[in-house]
Amino acid sequence: MLDQIKNNYYQKMKNNLGDIRFIVLMVFLAIVFLVTWSGIKTVQSNYKLQKKITKINQSNQLQKLKNNNLSLQNNYLNTNQFIEISARQNFGLGASGESEVIIPKGIALKQLAPLKGNQITDSEVQTIEKSSLQNNFQAWISFFMHH
Repeated sequence: MLDQIKNNYYQKMKNNLGDIRFIVLMVFLAIVFLVTWSGIKTVQSNYKLQKKITKINQSNQLQKLKNNNLSLQNNYLNTNQFIEISARQNFGLGASGESEVIIPKGIALKQLAPLKGNQITDSEVQTIEKSSLQNNFQAWISFFMHH
């Protein structure tokens, strides 16, 4: 019985392989598969190219902003206002008609308003002078020790 079923199945397959309609159907399916695969590859390739184009456009926009910023900075550096400020800071020069007044540090500090509330102690000054790395380390120690 089993041999009869196998023989019957194999005979149908032989007949189908010899049938022109079956061959045309298989060729058609192969062509559809190849066209679909090619389309998928094309979409994937276009997606990758679009990502590259977007990245290049963003880089281009960033460079334009940097160029614009440098242009504005160059324009400012060429103004009379910058030249005057630079001359005052770097060379101690002033505009015509101005005179320089030098005030001793002690007199200048007396004119400041006294600090209200708590005065800064020496230990607080030392704490302020610690580097940011030390402060960060102390913060972690404090975190782990629950202080």
